[in-house]
Amino acid sequence: MSMRFLLGTGVICAFSAATPSAAVAEVPRVVTDIAPVHSLVAQVMAGVGVPDLLIDQATSPHHFALRPSQARALQEADLVIWIGAGLSPALSGAIADLAGAGKEMALLSVPQTDLLPIREDVRFEAHRYDDHDDHGHDDQGHDDHEDEGHEDHAHDDAIDPHAWLDPDNAALWLTAIAEELAAADPDHAQTYLRNAENAARQVEDLADQIEADFAATPPPAFIVFHDAYQYFEDAFDISAQGAISLSDASSPSVARLSEIRRIVAEQGVECLFAEPQFDPDILSAVADAAPVSIAVIDPYGGHILAGVDLYPALLQDLATGISGCKG
Repeated sequence: MSMRFLLGTGVICAFSAATPSAAVAEVPRVVTDIAPVHSLVAQVMAGVGVPDLLIDQATSPHHFALRPSQARALQEADLVIWIGAGLSPALSGAIADLAGAGKEMALLSVPQTDLLPIREDVRFEAHRYDDHDDHGHDDQGHDDHEDEGHEDHAHDDAIDPHAWLDPDNAALWLTAIAEELAAADPDHAQTYLRNAENAARQVEDLADQIEADFAATPPPAFIVFHDAYQYFEDAFDISAQGAISLSDASSPSVARLSEIRRIVAEQGVECLFAEPQFDPDILSAVADAAPVSIAVIDPYGGHILAGVDLYPALLQDLATGISGCKG
C-alpha cells in the first residue's frame, strides 16, 4: 500500500517517546474529538504532552451534546483537532464560539485528504472508486464547491466523515498534526516531526500486512449496521454488501430494511456487524430472515484503551473482526 508522503530517515521504532526536551517551554493544550484522532495526536505528542479526549468512546459523535466540562476544555484549549462538522455537527458552533478563531484544525480539510461521498443507496456495489482524485481536496485543501461562496463546512454533509479508517489519510494527518504543533511549539518541533514520521511508518507497515491478509483470506459477504467503513473497505479492496443505517446512524426505514433482507438472501451474506453505540435489536429483524452471524465491530475503537496504541489496534481489530465472522 503506497503512502502519499515521503518519509525521511530517522528512528525506526514507531510510537516510542522521543528524547525529552528540556521542560522550559509551555506545551500547548490540545483537545481532540474522538478516540482515533486522540490516538494520532498522542503519538505525535509522545514525550512532550498528552492531548485531551472530548467525546468518550461510548458516545456516538453523530449525536454528541456538549457538557459544561467539555465546554470548559474547549475554552482552555490552545488547539482543537477534530474530524470536522460532518461527523459531529454539534461541535462546529461550539468550537467557533468557545475555542476561538485560529485554534482549530479540521482533519477533513487537510490538503490531499482522500474524501469519499456518502453512500445513500442500500446496495454498495455502485460505489467502488478506481480514482479518488474527483472526491478529494486539491492542493489548497478546498473542494469544488469552495468557489461557490459556501462556508468552510458547507460541503461536509455530502462527504462521508469516517476518513480516519483510511490508513493513508491517517499517515497524512500525522504529518499535518506535527507541523501544526511544531509551529505552535517550536521548542519541541523536532520531537513532533520525528514522532509523526515513526508513527506513519508503522501505519504503512500495518496496512501492508492487513492488505496481504485480506488477499490471502478474503472476508465473507457482510453487511454493516452503520455505513462507517467505506474508507477501510476502499483501502483494502473489500466491500460490504450494504448498511442497515446511513452514515449518520439514523434509523432505517421499513423499505431499507426490506431491501437489506433481499441483499442477505441474494448475496449469501454470512455476517451482520453491530456497533456498541447503537441499538442492536434492529439487526435481529434482519437476522431472523436468514442464517447469519451477528458480530460487533466499532469504527471508534470503543473497547480499546484510549492512547497512542489505539489507532493501530483499531485497524487490526477491524481486519480481524471482518475476516473472522462466519455464518
